[in-house]
Amino acid sequence: MLKVGIDIGGTKIAGGVVDLQGRIVEKLRVDTPIDTGALAAAVVDMANHLRARHEVSAVGVAAAGFIDRDRATVIHAPNIAWRNEPLKAVLEAGIGVPVTIENDANAAGWAEFRFGAGRDVDNMVMLTMGTGVGGAIVIDGALFRGGHGIGGELGHMRFTRDGLPCGCGQNGCLEQYASGRALQREANAIADAGGIGTALAALRAEKGTISGPAVSRLVLAGDEGAVEALRRVATALGEACGGFQAVLDPELFVIGGGVAQLGDDLLEPVRIAYETSLPGYGDRPIAAFAIAELGNDAGLIGVADLASAEG
Repeated sequence: MLKVGIDIGGTKIAGGVVDLQGRIVEKLRVDTPIDTGALAAAVVDMANHLRARHEVSAVGVAAAGFIDRDRATVIHAPNIAWRNEPLKAVLEAGIGVPVTIENDANAAGWAEFRFGAGRDVDNMVMLTMGTGVGGAIVIDGALFRGGHGIGGELGHMRFTRDGLPCGCGQNGCLEQYASGRALQREANAIADAGGIGTALAALRAEKGTISGPAVSRLVLAGDEGAVEALRRVATALGEACGGFQAVLDPELFVIGGGVAQLGDDLLEPVRIAYETSLPGYGDRPIAAFAIAELGNDAGLIGVADLASAEG
């Protein structure tokens, strides 16, 4: 049985036909329209194009934002002008098969649980380190959504009282300290302060600001300043994971997103901070840490797997 998964990103819509083993049979990408009506039409067109070429039983659509418990309505989307948008009904009218709507981080986390780094455990937390910090929680083999459908927003746990302002309207959220954007901020601050990381300072002087990919390249090259920037961000994430462990007790933390491409350079300081933040460390089981395996395809794979053929 084949399903279509569509992952709506800020700049690209990725869609694919996915089989029961999580393998992508065919994949498409188009630019994300700015207008919400055009965006919905683009999703319908992509789904119908794929349906015309494959026998598909259902469609799943992943998007950033708060999705209601029925997986039908986008309550709030941070980057799209959707407020209480009945997206399921809109898309089903144009596609003609059952459609399931899911939060993009939940979809990616489910894909890693089913087919990726978390496939051998029953309890898993995934954290994606991109522009912000996304979260997904799997407990006893089930995706946790909460009483209103919008649980698992781990990036918006308050990490620092009276901390940096966040796009969600609060201050001090974890994503301000443990994201790709936070890594950039720390790298630029270290370059401005001087003393370590001569390559960072030189890049800052040349470019005016240091990009995330540039920081990653310098980390891999062993630049002292870039490594320190990563240590600060990884420490914030590890400390938060100690708290998540106390509440959720996962067997595994899976780290995804652009920063996760740094692999063990990221995971080592994350583990150190986690262990020093964990209540009862030394007298209790601890979680393993792994880098996500499915990359940018995780969202469309996960939402296809979550799509219900029953409507």
